[in-house]
Amino acid sequence: MDVRYNPLKYIPDPSLQTYFMLVLFTIWSVWFGFLATDYLGVVNYHTVGSIFIHVAILLPLAMTNAIFIDAERDGHNWLKEWKEEQSRYKLVVNRLKTKNLTIWNPNKEE
Repeated sequence: MDVRYNPLKYIPDPSLQTYFMLVLFTIWSVWFGFLATDYLGVVNYHTVGSIFIHVAILLPLAMTNAIFIDAERDGHNWLKEWKEEQSRYKLVVNRLKTKNLTIWNPNKEE
């Protein structure tokens, strides 16, 4: 899990690299905790639990793969698009907060 060696290196913003690494670290830590609980016998062995543990590997694998492929495929373009979308959203929200903004109602003329 080193940004120098995984596809997250294509994301130019270090804070987003850190965020994605933290999310992946948390997901994998929880999964290894489940695995350790099962293998150490903290809970009695049962088939349903074993199936759950083995199938649960698909979720962290799929998420890690999706994050890595998305970061590698789009490079920094998705970050630019996301920042543009956020700025447009903030513009609309700030306009709605303006005190001089009134909604025109043609049925109510003063």
